[in-house]
Amino acid sequence: MTYRYLIRTERDKTVKKPVVLSILPAVLILSGALAQPHPRPAQPTPEQIAWHEMEIEMFIHFAPNTWQNRDYDDHSTSLSKINPTQLDTDQWCEVARSFDAKQIVFVAKHVGGFCMWQTDTTEYSIKNTPYKNGKGDVAAELAKSCKKYGLKLGMYVYPGDAQWGADIGSGGRTKDPAKQEAYNKVFRRQLTEVLTKYGEISEVWFDGSCVIEVGDILRRHAPQAMVFQGPHATLRWPGSESGIAPYPTWQTVKKQDAITGVSTGKHSDPDGDVWLPMEMDTTLLDHAWFWGPDRDHMLKSLDQLMNIYYGSVGRGCVLLLNATPDITGRIPASHVKRYREFGEAIRRIYQNEKGRMSGTGRLLELRFDRPTPINHIITMEDIRYGHIVRAYEIEGLIQGTWTKLTSGISVGHKKIDVIDTVRVAGVRLHVTEAVGTPIIRSFAVYEVLTHGNAGVDNCRQENRWQEVAGWKAVRLTAQWQILDIDLTSYIPSPGQYELEFRQTGGSGTLEVQDALVVMAGTESSHLIAKLNRSHAWNINRTAQVTTGPRGRTALRVKVRATGDSPWKGALYIRGSD
Repeated sequence: MTYRYLIRTERDKTVKKPVVLSILPAVLILSGALAQPHPRPAQPTPEQIAWHEMEIEMFIHFAPNTWQNRDYDDHSTSLSKINPTQLDTDQWCEVARSFDAKQIVFVAKHVGGFCMWQTDTTEYSIKNTPYKNGKGDVAAELAKSCKKYGLKLGMYVYPGDAQWGADIGSGGRTKDPAKQEAYNKVFRRQLTEVLTKYGEISEVWFDGSCVIEVGDILRRHAPQAMVFQGPHATLRWPGSESGIAPYPTWQTVKKQDAITGVSTGKHSDPDGDVWLPMEMDTTLLDHAWFWGPDRDHMLKSLDQLMNIYYGSVGRGCVLLLNATPDITGRIPASHVKRYREFGEAIRRIYQNEKGRMSGTGRLLELRFDRPTPINHIITMEDIRYGHIVRAYEIEGLIQGTWTKLTSGISVGHKKIDVIDTVRVAGVRLHVTEAVGTPIIRSFAVYEVLTHGNAGVDNCRQENRWQEVAGWKAVRLTAQWQILDIDLTSYIPSPGQYELEFRQTGGSGTLEVQDALVVMAGTESSHLIAKLNRSHAWNINRTAQVTTGPRGRTALRVKVRATGDSPWKGALYIRGSD
């Protein structure tokens, strides 16, 4: 099979194979120059570009929770029982390599406060277990294995601590402000230990943001590390744990949203002035982050995993797929098998390439010497210049006629379009909207011989609004009241949620001040943001959810009703996937 390139563009220095250049009418060539001026798109740093290139990472959750068959450590496990005698970090790395992960992000300290390294900051750590007679250091073992297998290493160090005496909640804020400084010192020591004992750390995870100042530590010990959430973030959360990025997928946000440390996919803005890409964290066990003896029925199918791949990597993001070692310290065989199947399916996408080209301009055309079957089209921008492409169409030459095959909006690092198998004599990319001259790093087509119902269902339905029962008992007055409205049952898992007061009767006016989220008894003002409609807020829940007082989530709000007639209404909530 031979093919030739027809690159309708004013220049192209990237194509290495013979090309045929066609001359277009000047109006097409100059169309970009005649467009209205547009701000220069935000651009990624070299570290962010290297992060994008990884495309897939492995997450590892392993803590006392593993012995409890739960996702939140309730401190019921005696440290004498934590002895993973078969722990094998080489096996973890082999599993990561099986599905082409380039980095492992290790949960060195989860919400419960247990430290998987030899720390001087707490007795609640691996040093006080029988594992290797108290000399074990799981972080050290993993660092050694990652180096052996050529993997990068990231560290998740939860800023809060459910075990420490001050009831420290999301972001590391203490319930008792008088104890904040003492805890700040503890956490800063923990972070310093993790960043200085185990070689280069390429990513730091602050689940739920970080209210403790650690910028000096990051600059000194991990200046090139990517940072997930917090005021020093270079990555953000998409807003759910589905693994599916919102589309169109823009990796840029406004600066005022970036500096909050908790911006999500809802803050994406193609004209944002900060490149803050989304990391798609998701689980192999459906909605479970830790191993349990009765959880294999929760294993996601290969079709589900491929749907996630197309919705994350196939939309220009990086997939962070979780792994759950069991109490022996090994990833279970059934999980290993599914990871291997996933890796094989990913590699099949790229095995049967039919043609590839690169170029600069709004129209790139690839021809074949005979009708050629294709069903996957993969387009990559040169993201060093930001999001230039704002809309595109892809056409196929079928029996002498150019026919639309698919279309889209954002491209970014990578966009995978999956279509029904069709035979074409040529295929072309037409950028219909752009904010400059598009620079296409790669435009490639493939025939994937086994892809089933691959691709992302773009018609997923958002969760419906629910009326919050706790509001029904509220009696408003003209005097200000501070109320705690229980939302626990309405926020069953990490994600983004919307709250809204709606008036249903009366001519009175509802006034609202100081809306806060209270999680585990701690006010978390950084996890709630006002929406630009009346009496509506967005809540982010990134940390794990538990039961009991520590798992309670409430809206703390200062309200009153004014006017000659009472205000009647309800409080509604919904989550979005």
